[in-house]
Amino acid sequence: MSYYNKHVFFCVNQREDGEDCCASHSSQRARDYVKDKVRELGLSNQQNNIRINSAGCMDRCDEGPVVVVYPEGVWYTFVDESDLDEIIDEHLKNGRVVERLKI
Repeated sequence: MSYYNKHVFFCVNQREDGEDCCASHSSQRARDYVKDKVRELGLSNQQNNIRINSAGCMDRCDEGPVVVVYPEGVWYTFVDESDLDEIIDEHLKNGRVVERLKI
């Protein structure tokens, strides 16, 4: 069993060569938004135990920005905060994969 009920990783990698990457799609801002929202909703407490983390390159930049939720290993992409809210509400709170955002 995983230490966390859900462990969420946001790629925030910035490529030095100027190639497209998750960081160029405001992935750090998205990660901060989700972390704050999870805390506000009480999902990061001991009972729910959801952890939001930054990650380096996850080698899926062509599908980015990307986020992966473990222990399920579900990969998502997103465009805006409404997509992130849907991932929070459906997957993190209710355990339902958001098929339309899955990659």
